[in-house]
Amino acid sequence: MRLLLDTHIFYWSFYERGRLSTKALELIAGAEAIFVSSASLWEIAIKVRLGKMAADPEELLGQIGASGFQELPVWSKSAILVTKLPLYHSDPFDRILIAQAMSEPLHLLTVDAQLKPYSEMVIQV
Repeated sequence: MRLLLDTHIFYWSFYERGRLSTKALELIAGAEAIFVSSASLWEIAIKVRLGKMAADPEELLGQIGASGFQELPVWSKSAILVTKLPLYHSDPFDRILIAQAMSEPLHLLTVDAQLKPYSEMVIQV
């Protein structure tokens, strides 16, 4: 299974590993490939700047490759797909993650129940 980690799962993987469920850990350990969206790094950088998150975005960027994860750029096809998504969720970062998962295709690993209605590719943990 090829996974795209949502921002929380990615962040917790390095800063709060204890928050990851057993199911999340098992899926990550058994994944064929694991991707992290550049949008997640952007979201973390914004939250760090606003004082809403304690992280080092540059360190996280380095951890992507070191951990065996792969960075997934935001391609135009995903950006355009966002316009066609129903408004189940209004957060722009979550919406681009959904679009990326659908267009690649990848399974999106998330803790957010609001994302489940978008696709069978969403795995809530």
